[in-house]
Amino acid sequence: MIATSELRELLYNGGASLVGFGDISALQYGGYTSCVALAVKIPADVVYGIGLGPTRDYFEQYRALNSKLDSLAELTAQYLTRQGFRALAQTTTAVAESSGFRTPMPHKTCATRAGLGWIGKSALLVTMEYGPAVRLSSVLTDARFDCMAEPVNTSGCGSCTACTRACPGRAIQGAPWDVGTPREKLVDAKACRRTARALAMERIGEKITLCGKCIEVCPYTRAYLEKSSGKKSIEK
Repeated sequence: MIATSELRELLYNGGASLVGFGDISALQYGGYTSCVALAVKIPADVVYGIGLGPTRDYFEQYRALNSKLDSLAELTAQYLTRQGFRALAQTTTAVAESSGFRTPMPHKTCATRAGLGWIGKSALLVTMEYGPAVRLSSVLTDARFDCMAEPVNTSGCGSCTACTRACPGRAIQGAPWDVGTPREKLVDAKACRRTARALAMERIGEKITLCGKCIEVCPYTRAYLEKSSGKKSIEK
């Protein structure tokens, strides 16, 4: 049994914004029964900049946050293996995306099992603290933790259609999510990818799937930005 308090402190000190521990035994993946879900927030000033499309700052932060998450995932796996458990750090180099833009055990699935948030109408994870303005990673393990989160099985988006209306590729269908909803009912992944790649090439000259409009318009993101703006005013 692993004490979550010690590992959580280690990860927050390492730069994690959110950490959760979940039960994935029902998913029957590789003998792994638990997961550690990791999230790092996208800085508020970077999110402010993507209202008209992806920016160079957003592109650079995207890569920097992925690198930070890889380090956090590896740190978690090392911690768990030292305790005698199996652990798979789902880093950007360890996880391969299929032709359908899927991974075998998505970070978002781990995040909902670990109570970090729900899947929004954009098919992104939405957190109470930062909306979808986060990057994710996860670690799969056969360790048992002393404090496991209650999984999130239903959407918190309600009747909101902000991301649906704002999507430049009209890829978001506007359907609510629950734990059994297939991604195809939420978003047209090909239309999202096609539009995002065109925008990234137009705005910053990069061949990458990068847009961010659904992140920027989410009410939960806007609340995070307002809170961050208030903190900056106080600090000044």
